[in-house]
Amino acid sequence: MQTYEQLLEENRELRAQLAERDARIAELEALLAGALSRISALEAQLKTNSRNSSKPPSSDPPNVAAHEKQKRKKGGGKRSRGGQRGHRGTTRSLLPPEKVKHFVELKPEVCEKCAAALTGEDPHPIRSQQTEIPPIEPEVTEYRRHTLTCCACGAKTTAGLPEGVTNSAFGSRLTSITAACSGMFRMSRRMAECFLDIIFNVDMSLGSVSACENTLSESVEAPVDEAREHVKNAPDVNADETGYRQAVQLEDEDGRADAKASKQASKAWLWTAVTPLLTVFLIHAKRGRDAAVELLGGFRGILTSDRWNAYNFVDTARRQLCWAHLLRDFEWIAEFGAESARIGKDLLSETKRMFTWWHELKAGGLSRSGFQERMGPVMTRVEELLAEGAAGSHKKSAGKCREIRKLRAALWTFVTHENIEPTNNAAERALRPAVIWRRLSFGSASDRGSRFVERMLTVTATCRQQGRNVLEYLVAACEAHARGEPAPSLLPQAAEVRLVKRGG
Repeated sequence: MQTYEQLLEENRELRAQLAERDARIAELEALLAGALSRISALEAQLKTNSRNSSKPPSSDPPNVAAHEKQKRKKGGGKRSRGGQRGHRGTTRSLLPPEKVKHFVELKPEVCEKCAAALTGEDPHPIRSQQTEIPPIEPEVTEYRRHTLTCCACGAKTTAGLPEGVTNSAFGSRLTSITAACSGMFRMSRRMAECFLDIIFNVDMSLGSVSACENTLSESVEAPVDEAREHVKNAPDVNADETGYRQAVQLEDEDGRADAKASKQASKAWLWTAVTPLLTVFLIHAKRGRDAAVELLGGFRGILTSDRWNAYNFVDTARRQLCWAHLLRDFEWIAEFGAESARIGKDLLSETKRMFTWWHELKAGGLSRSGFQERMGPVMTRVEELLAEGAAGSHKKSAGKCREIRKLRAALWTFVTHENIEPTNNAAERALRPAVIWRRLSFGSASDRGSRFVERMLTVTATCRQQGRNVLEYLVAACEAHARGEPAPSLLPQAAEVRLVKRGG
């Protein structure tokens, strides 16, 4: 029989074993909780795509594309490509006679039935027109500057070039076309060199292509700077930014090239600010507030943007958050289970209802007052759902809801201000050509190259907004620069004045 002391010892051993087991269980539970949290985060990362985040559609995995295809088969989602059923189509209109260079009268000589000779005129002949471009032969002008000796004093005098003519081997129109190859049509310099040779029969080196770009960049510098200042005082602006690269060669303390530092320094950001008749661009090394302030200055109008905190220097009451971005945020919240999924789906439902009424308002089927009346309950419900989500147990979705609620004064500006859109599509559309250019060129090789990108994007987008011929503007700016005169303004008022003068 065990003694009392032996029983006590066994009891102590059992208690120690139980304590060790409990500690191990607690350790395993902590490991399990960490693993489950990591699994949840990884699953959320796998579910992240262009429908519930700011990722581009090109980054979507195949299952997302299949999902969209299945939605289209069921009659939902995006429309298929091409002309839609019931589309009336378009036909090419005939040009008026004053714009036709050659007329060819075609008359049948004999009757196709009996072979009798035919005479007379058809008052209404069948008209068809064919447009053709003749072989292009560049026009070369040679300037022979004579140097003559004065009979009176013996001094030698050399004739100067005519006004507006520079020492460049290329005229203003060719310079503009060369710069437009990359700045408008996103060609590489080597492609531009080949294009000019094949299409225009102009032999130009890569260095000459770069020189033409620099000449045009200097020509439009002043009007682009003027446009930027004008945008800073606009009543409403859409703003956005995207990644960009500008190669920078940095050296270490010994004067040797520092590849790691150079790579880090090459990271930059392309910013845009869009108004109805002006669009400006800025390439900046940073994505923070300093860059946004440089783009917008002391902006006092209404700013439409996403929730990026660089724009927080603008008062929330004068901002409009992009609901396309919010829609993706709500999709993301709905991807989680239970409470988060319910809140996300309810937010999506209210958002879709809002967009339905917005499109009805834009189409003229709903008055502004009627739209505002309908939006009252939607605004209340959305803010209730965000408050509920912010207080929820799911940390990620709760954090997202809290972030949105901090800017809730910027949710409904478009409801009370007639000229404000609920999305930032204007700025995103302005960035698309720049993104394509970036992908094809891999960014800029120098600060001078970045200035060319900024200015060409600004001129191209603004001229299109105002219905101005981009090439003719570039030629006019280049000619003015050669004469030492101010380039034509990009401001809409100045453009309207010029159009009136020409029309008069």
